[in-house]
Amino acid sequence: MAATTLTPWRFIASGFGAGWAPKAPGTFGSLVGLAIGCLLLLAGHLAVLAGIITATALGLYAIRQLPESGQDPGWIVIDEIAGQMLPLLALHGLRLWGALGAFALFRLFDIWKPWPVSWADQRRDEFGIMGDDLIAGLLALVALFIFYRIMPL
Repeated sequence: MAATTLTPWRFIASGFGAGWAPKAPGTFGSLVGLAIGCLLLLAGHLAVLAGIITATALGLYAIRQLPESGQDPGWIVIDEIAGQMLPLLALHGLRLWGALGAFALFRLFDIWKPWPVSWADQRRDEFGIMGDDLIAGLLALVALFIFYRIMPL
């Protein structure tokens, strides 16, 4: 972010600064999403859903305000925050192994980018930037739901 002005929208898009980590900014953004999502999960699934909607709406608007929005720079990680909260909806309360599983599955789908994640990733606008991570989060959510049907914990 050399020689750019810090604006509220840039700060939000960076995941409150997590995206400026020198290495693996997406992982740091996901960790922020996991922390926020776990705190919200303590209040219930509706709180997590409200967090996802809020992060998505803020992310879409914030990204649209940036001149780099068509490039999907690595420091934009509000998308990881929103996407990482999605698989937490599969958990039956806050448990360490469930949270770690949600994190691992989200990162797997976000990095691997199977279809339809790869389809959304090809878009170079705010919907593509946010969309690929939301779809990765949905895939992780479905995987956790299936896991819990097979292995109820």
